[in-house]
Amino acid sequence: MPLGTLDRSPPPFFRQGPSALTRLAVCGALALFLMVADARLQIARPVRTAVATVLYPLQLLVMQPVALARGAGGYFASLEEAQRGHAQALERLASQAMRAGQVEELTIENTRLRQLLALREQSSTPAHAAEVLYDAADPYSRKIFIDKGLQGGIVEGSAVMDESGVLGQVTRAHPFMSEVTLVVDRDLSIPVLNARTGVRSIAFGEPGVDGGVLELRFVAPTADVQEGDLITTSGVDGVYPPGLPVARIARVERRADSAFARIYAAPLALVSGARYVLVLDPVGAEVAARVAETRRPANDARPPARQPARKASQP
Repeated sequence: MPLGTLDRSPPPFFRQGPSALTRLAVCGALALFLMVADARLQIARPVRTAVATVLYPLQLLVMQPVALARGAGGYFASLEEAQRGHAQALERLASQAMRAGQVEELTIENTRLRQLLALREQSSTPAHAAEVLYDAADPYSRKIFIDKGLQGGIVEGSAVMDESGVLGQVTRAHPFMSEVTLVVDRDLSIPVLNARTGVRSIAFGEPGVDGGVLELRFVAPTADVQEGDLITTSGVDGVYPPGLPVARIARVERRADSAFARIYAAPLALVSGARYVLVLDPVGAEVAARVAETRRPANDARPPARQPARKASQP
């Protein structure tokens, strides 16, 4: 069919009627009228209410994924915040526990230092305060090392005690540190005195019995020794001042087949946990110095010069 014979007019089904500009102007005027009427007379409120009521279930259905997403995000955020708060609470609790332990330790150390100072003021023997560095590495001996030596005035044979009682004796004095043999060491013996009865004996260390005790040897089975008696230094050895607390009687064994009783005493000093100690100068050295001081003026004094005798005048 030739192109010139085609009909270019739209079919009746697709005819547009009024133009688009006309419809735009009419719709705009209608919309403006409805807005002014709704603002003044509220004529569209029932329509909006009905539309909102009808669309409410659809809105809920559409908002469910959003609500689920928000809930999941809030849950994970809350869980992370709770875990972070739990970790911070644990850190604070650990810090508070550490501080509480430090406070308790400082309180105990303060109490021990006060007792040492009070003991130093009560004793007339010259003393030096020292701190325990470490225990000896030998498992078969009970020895400790302190931070004072010859430069600090420590000499071998000095008695060592803590706030509770006699701890041991200085066996080696180095320039800047000293070795102390504890009272529970088997190589150390102390002349002691029963404070209740006044009976003298010798206490030997027993490190393997009940974690470390003292044994009073060569005591007759009939001796008046009871559990709980206080054992003090007798002072007859010239090392320990008399009257220092050493131990308390813990067990007394009297056997018919033995010539001596077996008496065990628990040391009063902290043989396993002492930190600050007091080193007393040997009593023998102090006594020798006092004797030398008392004798020095007598030796230095010279007898008065003799004056020549005058001859009697003859009458």
